[in-house]
Amino acid sequence: MSHPAPYPVRLADEITRQLGQLSDHLSQLPPPQAAQVIARVLDPDNGVLGGVTHLVITGSHFAKSEAERGALPAEVWLALGRAANELHDISLDLDEHQNLLQHLGTRPATSAAKPPAPAPLVVRRRR
Repeated sequence: MSHPAPYPVRLADEITRQLGQLSDHLSQLPPPQAAQVIARVLDPDNGVLGGVTHLVITGSHFAKSEAERGALPAEVWLALGRAANELHDISLDLDEHQNLLQHLGTRPATSAAKPPAPAPLVVRRRR
């Protein structure tokens, strides 16, 4: 007889399912609502990206302890640490655009006589 998955495993499965649902909804939303959703997802303090980053950092701490006692290869800890650092850097890059997304999401829909000029899609990153 199989044992039911522990609560944290079921929680991870449920969060994954809900993220899929959110993606499906996002692809069908009008631009102002999509911008609101994206702004909330990217919120560094209360958003999904910040939560995932914190989760990966926590996983990295777990992997470090397990690697130190020989239960996991050090590569697992190093990979989780790199992932946590990359997610943090991405969060910082995206944080500077969050206000713009929030503003876009609260702006009333107007039919402009002249549509805005398209922006170039290639932008050099500052380092």
